[in-house]
Amino acid sequence: MPDGTPLTLFCLAHAGAGVSAFAHWPATTGPAVSVVPLLLPGRGARRRETRATTREQLLEALLGPLAEQITDGRPYALYGHSLGGVVAHTLTRALLDLALPAPALLAVGASPPPHAATPHHGELSDTDLLRFASDLDAAPHGPLAAPGSLWYRTVLPVLRDDLLLATALRTAALADAAHRPLPVPVLAVDGQDDPVAGAATLDGWARWTTGRFVRRTVPGGHFFVRGPHAPRLIGRACRVVRRTRPVPGLITGGQL
Repeated sequence: MPDGTPLTLFCLAHAGAGVSAFAHWPATTGPAVSVVPLLLPGRGARRRETRATTREQLLEALLGPLAEQITDGRPYALYGHSLGGVVAHTLTRALLDLALPAPALLAVGASPPPHAATPHHGELSDTDLLRFASDLDAAPHGPLAAPGSLWYRTVLPVLRDDLLLATALRTAALADAAHRPLPVPVLAVDGQDDPVAGAATLDGWARWTTGRFVRRTVPGGHFFVRGPHAPRLIGRACRVVRRTRPVPGLITGGQL
C-alpha cells in the first residue's frame, strides 16, 4: 500500500459512555493513524435512538455504517475499551462472516474475553449498580450521583443497558459454533491497577485468535483509556500492522 495511506482506527467506548474518552486520541496515537470513534445508539448525537441490548440490535446500528467505511481497500483496525472490547470482537466476527475486509488489528482494553466469568451487573439494583460504578471511578461522588441527579437520571440507565448488552454479546460469542477464533492479530491491554480486568484475565483473549496475540500493561486503572499511554501503544501497534500487511484482507504477524 502507498506509504501515505493512513490506517483508520475505529474506537468503541466503555459502558455508559459516548465517545469523549477518545477526544485526545487523534493527538496522541501518532502519525499515519486516523482515529474514528463509533457512537452506539442512545447517547450523544444518537440519544434519541433506542439503546442496543442484544447482538442483533447492535449489528443493526453499527455494522452497516462500518461496512461502508472499509470497502475501499484502506487498512483499518478496531479498538474497544471494556464493553467496547466485546463490541469490537462482535463486529469483527460479523464482518468476516459477510466476507468483508478484515481489520489489520483487533485491540481490546480492560475487557475480559467472552469466555471469562463476569458478574451480571445489569441485573443489580440501582443502589448496587451505583456502588459498582463508583468503585471503578465511573460515577461522580456524593450528591452529583444521588437519586434524582442528572447523572442518575441520564447516565445510569445507559450504563445498565450497556451491561446487559455486554452479557448478551458474550453469550452470543460462546453460542457460536466451536467458539470460532478470528484470523486477526489481537492486542489486549490491561491497566496495572485495574481491579476487574487484570493481566491474567486479558491473557484469555489468546484463544479467540488464530493470528498473533500480544498483551501489554499500561499505567492506570480500569479507565486508562482516558490517559496518554493507551493511545500511544495502540498507535504504535497500528503502524506495525500497517507496515506488515502488504495486501488488504490478508493478515501477517508483525511485532506488536
